[in-house]
Amino acid sequence: MNLQDKSLLRGVELIQGGRETSLCPGQFFEVTDPATSRPIALVPDLDAEQCIEAVTTAVKAAEEVKKLTAKARSEMLQKWCTLTREAEEDLSRIITAENGKPLVEAKAEIAYASEFIHWFSGEAQRLDGSKVTASSVSSHRVITLKQPVGVVGIVTPWNFPAAMVTRKVAAAIAAGCTCVLKPAEETPMTALAMAELANRAGLPAGAFSVVTTATHRVEVGKVLTQHPDIRKFSFTGSTAVGKLLAAQCATTVKRVSLELGGNAAFVIFDDANLEKAVEGIMQSKFRLSGQTCVCANRVYIQSGIHDRLVQALVQRVKCFQLGPGDDPNTTLGPLINSRAADKVAVHVEDARARGAQILFGGQRAEGLGRAFFEPTVAINVHPDSLCAQEETFGPLVPIIKFDSEEDAIQMTNSSSVGLSGYLFTESLSRAWRVAEAMEVGMVGVNTGRISDVAVPFGGVKESGLGREGASVGVNEYLEIKSVTLDIGS
Repeated sequence: MNLQDKSLLRGVELIQGGRETSLCPGQFFEVTDPATSRPIALVPDLDAEQCIEAVTTAVKAAEEVKKLTAKARSEMLQKWCTLTREAEEDLSRIITAENGKPLVEAKAEIAYASEFIHWFSGEAQRLDGSKVTASSVSSHRVITLKQPVGVVGIVTPWNFPAAMVTRKVAAAIAAGCTCVLKPAEETPMTALAMAELANRAGLPAGAFSVVTTATHRVEVGKVLTQHPDIRKFSFTGSTAVGKLLAAQCATTVKRVSLELGGNAAFVIFDDANLEKAVEGIMQSKFRLSGQTCVCANRVYIQSGIHDRLVQALVQRVKCFQLGPGDDPNTTLGPLINSRAADKVAVHVEDARARGAQILFGGQRAEGLGRAFFEPTVAINVHPDSLCAQEETFGPLVPIIKFDSEEDAIQMTNSSSVGLSGYLFTESLSRAWRVAEAMEVGMVGVNTGRISDVAVPFGGVKESGLGREGASVGVNEYLEIKSVTLDIGS
């Protein structure tokens, strides 16, 4: 990993060519390249006491941050955005090295991440209160103020190691909060680099701290969820872990935002534009090799268009070039690790055992590495198959044929989670009906791309609490205080 600015990774020792290091193993943990399964860096393995120190520093910094004018916070965020865009090449290489996604996707993520900073730099200056007319006392006047909630504990995932940092941290800083963030142990370097750029942008010391850990992740997690000085907790990850962390937050009654797992249904009706629907599947399913929480996990195709669409889809999937993310010819990279590939293999075999037919792929690509899996298309998938009941988080397209609109809605809503859903139809009335009927937080109509800084991101059911991004995202980090004045003589 050749970086133009190696100071982006302060405290990290890069491992070049497998050489030995003099660092003490107990104080650092290895970061692995998904494409090779080899260690590429050593990152500090911090513990609960060091996390508490970061919280204490954040408490002190909060006093300074909340005194900053909205304009000052906005300008800091604008500077962070500029520095992030200027560092695109290095940041993209860091993401590809530790996450595995192709460089073109890594660059797209940096653009996406910087857009969140830019967006919230504007929101920082639009945190307006209101005047309310008292309903019972004629001499009373009521105003409301929006104030920062305080120190925020954050846990981010490995699949978007830059964008998930900025979507949370930029909103918190815009609101006047400070942050202590624990990144996923698979991708800590991106978070460290983003924090370095934020510090260069002028954020007060301690306003944004990153606590990297592998060995002590449970203890550090408890600090972030149970420390009394942390008043808000934000988490993106699995539903199972989110439930556990939310329960821990209840001990100190923290504000909680959870962006949890999905099981997105992708519904294609007979009257859909076939080419557009195929493109939508390609956009939604195969980004990051199918490892996004909003990717198409179950594809329902109405019987009249089923055979033609499947044929067109297989032809597109055959065009993928599987390989390491730093190869410019690669269009589909590895999964995050071999365990992720194991899960895809289990889902494929389960579907096959229940009668599914594999039209393309279905095998590991171990000639490339332990984390590689072929892009796979399966038809005649039984609705009770694992790949239809839980997130695969891999490049598997399980296709289920349906006959009626009612059947599609029933199968779509059969899941306990509800993050996103997609539908393709040329009928405006059907689009409205099905979009409203889908029990999800976000719907894509005739598009496979729904992620945008202007979109309120979040789900229903067991997919989480709250919304991120958009104009509502900053409100997750604000408290509303009412002030009642008596103007009577």
